[in-house]
Amino acid sequence: MSWFAKPTSASTNGLLLVAAGAALWGTLGIFFKVLLGYGLAPLTLAFLRALLTFLILLGGLGVLHPTRLRLARRDIPYFLIFGAITVALFYTVYIVAVDLTSVATAAVLLYTAPVWVTLLAWRLYGDPLGARQLVALGLAFTGCALVAGAYDPAQLRVNAAGLLAGLAAGLTYALYSIFSVPALRRYSSWTVVTWAVGFGALTLAPFVLVQGAAAFAPILTPSAAWLWLLGLALGPTVGALVLYTTGLKHVPAGIASVTATLEPVVATLLAVVALGERLVLPQILGGALIVGAVALLAGRGATSQ
Repeated sequence: MSWFAKPTSASTNGLLLVAAGAALWGTLGIFFKVLLGYGLAPLTLAFLRALLTFLILLGGLGVLHPTRLRLARRDIPYFLIFGAITVALFYTVYIVAVDLTSVATAAVLLYTAPVWVTLLAWRLYGDPLGARQLVALGLAFTGCALVAGAYDPAQLRVNAAGLLAGLAAGLTYALYSIFSVPALRRYSSWTVVTWAVGFGALTLAPFVLVQGAAAFAPILTPSAAWLWLLGLALGPTVGALVLYTTGLKHVPAGIASVTATLEPVVATLLAVVALGERLVLPQILGGALIVGAVALLAGRGATSQ
């Protein structure tokens, strides 16, 4: 399907599903801010998100496709590393980025992921790095500098830890694509994501459980925190994944990638409306450059299916 092909009802519905999934992902920062406000530490929140997501996926596959839960014993070490990096570490650093900077800044920095994928694929798989990719990398890095406030050294020093966490979120998010390549040769996408999240939760468990009841104190007393946690797992985690994956069956991956840039836009709008956050003009320009870089990288893959 080309960019200019006449859209079919299936492709239109697929595009709407992808957009809905991206919009749901854009609400992540709001959930994080609310739950951090209840007193949950980033590590505990990352663990609970991974655990609840794993239990939901485990139950869903157990009922609908139990055979997809099978995992060869020899692949367990691979999935353990996979989950530790792309779930445990990613979930944690993204929450830290939201906590230390802002929902908008963290969401924009997260979208450096396609740039990281391009660089990693070039180094690991020998993918070509042509003019299109080099221009996109230049746009993305310039955008990152603007979003980070590199034009204001004082601001850069104050937000250094949060900005590094945001870039780390983009990198660890990108690594999911890299790790998925060999895994998807043997398993379905649902098997891969279920066990990646499961081993991610397992990785985080010792660091959280060693703290005892203190780690879970904010949700041990009657509060709406559990409703927010369930909403986080069912909405912008599992729900968004289901919508996006279903949409991908009907639209080219390149177009889906561009459509997914709706996520930082939704995150920014929600942050402004719900949290009163503000981005100055250079940061808005930086965000636009990063989104443009993603569109440029996706453009090549969007020409055919």
